[in-house]
Amino acid sequence: MQKQSKGSLTLVGAGPGDPELITLKGLKAIISADVILYDALINPKLLDHNSFAKKIYVGKRRGYICKTQAEINSLIINYALNGLRVIRLKGGDPLVFARAYEELEAANLYDIPVRIIPGITSYTGIAAQHQIPLTKRGKQESFWVVTGHTQSGKISKDLIWAAKSSATVIVLMGVRNLSRIVEVFRRYKAGKFPVAIVQNGTTEAERTLVTDLDHIVKNAIALKFDSPATLIFGPAIIDRVTKFKNQVALNIVTQ
Repeated sequence: MQKQSKGSLTLVGAGPGDPELITLKGLKAIISADVILYDALINPKLLDHNSFAKKIYVGKRRGYICKTQAEINSLIINYALNGLRVIRLKGGDPLVFARAYEELEAANLYDIPVRIIPGITSYTGIAAQHQIPLTKRGKQESFWVVTGHTQSGKISKDLIWAAKSSATVIVLMGVRNLSRIVEVFRRYKAGKFPVAIVQNGTTEAERTLVTDLDHIVKNAIALKFDSPATLIFGPAIIDRVTKFKNQVALNIVTQ
């Protein structure tokens, strides 16, 4: 009896939302997959590139988890050990707040071959679309990317260091804790310090709000901004503010 060959796992970054913002290598992996485990933030149009693969939604959204991480790991292992090419399709880049380590570790325990195909992150995709220089010679010499909440639901301690800096600060998954995040920034920045929220960045449903620390919380609530959204703090957003599309507020909103 012939022994069944072992399958593989490929972690693919699907990009920030625009279905054209995926790498050619990532698209080739999708086309050749036997099984695709996909997240909530991927554009469903990407799944149309493969008509024969088994497609399983394993997304997580606030208040709703379709599959636990343990269940996702189990699916990866079972399909790969049955000789199938498994694609784990993740929004943005698989190595940025995407729990890639846990899936890599699970695959390594069973000697399943793994490769990673990077993707354009939400913040680089949004910055490119709106021509926002996240760094600027002589002004913003770095940028920070910080999670909006830790595993325990608390604010990351790194956010304090980011708020103290002169860098452009990007906060992912931060809308739920917006008021607490703004409170941290207000300790170190003036009330007119620029802030932007970009919801559903790079997609047809994109909405943006550009305002300041004094008004961001009130206006975000009034305009019903919600996840998925990216927060950007710093003067870089004002430099290119006219480039935002579907903008619901310009500069400083005081209503």
